[in-house]
Amino acid sequence: MTRHRLPPYRASLAGALLGAREAFMGPIRPILRDAGVTEQQWRVLRVLAFERQTEPSALAEAALLHAPSLTRILKDLVDRKLITREADTQDRRRANLTLSDQGYALVDRIAQKTTAVLACYTEIFGADRLNWLLTELAAFTCAIDQWEPEE
Repeated sequence: MTRHRLPPYRASLAGALLGAREAFMGPIRPILRDAGVTEQQWRVLRVLAFERQTEPSALAEAALLHAPSLTRILKDLVDRKLITREADTQDRRRANLTLSDQGYALVDRIAQKTTAVLACYTEIFGADRLNWLLTELAAFTCAIDQWEPEE
């Protein structure tokens, strides 16, 4: 039997990326919990705050969510009146999603707190290093997206 020589999980790329995500989200999770939103809901709200208006498939892609998950999240956020869903005037089968005034207010409240956390991250890691990391992660994502693995 052949054994694969894998590094310890935390030393692997997957482990390092997940470890970084967990370290990053650790101080932010209590802020989201206090605001009554999940991490996935926050991603949806953040995207809509930036995009202003979008349709569900573009929102799912931008928020890095699978369509079935987004469907459940949208139902909850619409029910809570944080976002609005309206039929597209050009194509009634499509929906346009926007943040409500309540949604913008919630994003503003959360952003005040998360911005302070992000400022601490920048201070302890360094602005240049953080910018470099963001650039490299974007380049890595782009390279992987363009790769077509053989079956």
